[in-house]
Amino acid sequence: MMKLIVGNKGSGKTKTLIKMVNDAVAVTKGNVVCVEKGSVMTFDINYKARLIDIDHYDVMGYDALYGFLTGILAGNYDITHLFVDATLRIGGRDYVALADMLAKMKKVVSERGDTELVFTISCDKSELPESVQDMIL
Repeated sequence: MMKLIVGNKGSGKTKTLIKMVNDAVAVTKGNVVCVEKGSVMTFDINYKARLIDIDHYDVMGYDALYGFLTGILAGNYDITHLFVDATLRIGGRDYVALADMLAKMKKVVSERGDTELVFTISCDKSELPESVQDMIL
């Protein structure tokens, strides 16, 4: 399952994501992974979640982000939840490329069947393509 937390800057997306990560850690029997840009959530995320600062890996653009995320999933089949914060800061403001990457990730997640994937996207939901509207929380 894929979900998008969408809203303009300052609307509480990261706070919502932190709560979702900590709630997932409390109930899952698998692993929870959170990808962030910078070390913003270090003290807010439960220590049982794997927190990855994507800046350490020089990931830029949606193709690179797709490869990075699928690599994480391929390397560990015990991942039940994968969270990505600051998606547009990683991939850029190309909403068509974003929608394409989300479609590919949705296919990967549906084939795995047991992983929840959540992205935060800092924009107004009306700016996003119609193809991703059904994923918005």
